[in-house]
Amino acid sequence: MFSLIKLRRVFTVHQVPKAFHEDSIISGYRHPRSSATDCVLSLFQLTNETLNVWTHFLPTWYFLWKLMTVLLMENALYDAYTWPLLVFLFSCCVYPLASSCAHTFSTMSTCARHICYFFDYGALSLYSLGSAISYSAYVFPDAWVNSTFHAYYIPVAVLNTIISTSLSCYSRLGLPFLHYNHDIDERFSERQSPRLSKVLRILAFAFPYLFDNIPLFYRLFLCVGEGCTDNEANSIHVHHTLLAYLTAFLFATHLPERLAPGRFDYIGHSHQLFHVCAIIGTHFQMKAIEADMVLRRSQLLVTAPPITFNNTVGSALVCVCISLGIICLYSLPLLQWEGVSKWSFMVNRNTFIN
Repeated sequence: MFSLIKLRRVFTVHQVPKAFHEDSIISGYRHPRSSATDCVLSLFQLTNETLNVWTHFLPTWYFLWKLMTVLLMENALYDAYTWPLLVFLFSCCVYPLASSCAHTFSTMSTCARHICYFFDYGALSLYSLGSAISYSAYVFPDAWVNSTFHAYYIPVAVLNTIISTSLSCYSRLGLPFLHYNHDIDERFSERQSPRLSKVLRILAFAFPYLFDNIPLFYRLFLCVGEGCTDNEANSIHVHHTLLAYLTAFLFATHLPERLAPGRFDYIGHSHQLFHVCAIIGTHFQMKAIEADMVLRRSQLLVTAPPITFNNTVGSALVCVCISLGIICLYSLPLLQWEGVSKWSFMVNRNTFIN
């Protein structure tokens, strides 16, 4: 009765494979072998994933509008000072889009589920790098501008992005070919060590976030006296920081559904709240970055290191290529296993018919 239109029925947690189980979510599961069309149509049906998709798909268009607004500004592409903002806004478009696609198509098969979330993790890692690039250009406190830490900040952020993608993918199944190659249902590291898998995934995203925000934390909470960069953007940065910690809390604790399993299956579970807080936090982060960019332009153009293609767009492109390579490496055994499974199914079917 929750459906907006007549669609395929939903299932309980006991009716779908363990690979599709969500902590403390009892009902609302889609068919684990849905077609792509079924997945898209399910967006207009109330399941336990519907709001997960829409809470990220709709904001994608908002950030895309912001990106296009900057791109269409006069001389934006030729003004190197705007490049870090463009990289950040691009990452803000990619991560909610990748997340919404992952939640939409993750029920096509067990293999598809893993691959979808590999791309989701890669997009989140790119967002972390986008944040670091914009922070290096606009947010660093005056006392740290042109420091040794500032010189190595972007290269370390690039390394963190690569490690983040690798570790988050590893947290699902282990190492490709070594820990899994076939029969992934029997060798599923999330099932064997769910707590370790969760901890590794949290670390994969928490560490880059904490590193990226070292200059901001110093500026907001530790810096005293000259060189602290006290302006109107600081209060917006505080809002973003509080929402970031709330987002991490929801992701790690699975509240409120853990307190009342089954009560929040469709509306109000932690992943939906996590999405909403993440998007609102990103909005405040964007506003704070834009404020620093405008307020500090004349000063940073004189005192800060020059903004180049290599430390903005180039760094992002390198990470995109390496992350895609990592995702392909982790996905290849799954694609091979999926192909073998389909071939075996067809052979058995033809044998049965004959």
